[in-house]
Amino acid sequence: MLKQLFPTRHVVGYVASLVLSAAALIVYYGDLSHAANMTILAITAIIQASLQLFVFMHIGESADTKKELYINIAYALFVGLFTIFGTLYIFVWGWYS
Repeated sequence: MLKQLFPTRHVVGYVASLVLSAAALIVYYGDLSHAANMTILAITAIIQASLQLFVFMHIGESADTKKELYINIAYALFVGLFTIFGTLYIFVWGWYS
């Protein structure tokens, strides 16, 4: 009975997130080439984002709301990318009013 109540999946996801964060921190302190650093950081970031979506945001658990979840993710990506590239356009690439 107690085994069914313990959130094993969430604990494993949390530990995996900590390990991926530690791997990213090791890249910061490591003595690797720039290309190797960026490759490791990109891979760990993609894995950690996927882990967050599937374990903690419950993507894939419900077939009923699957369409709405993916629409929300697409919208969040749009807003995030628009904010990032809008900021770069204004501050870095010299847009002046």
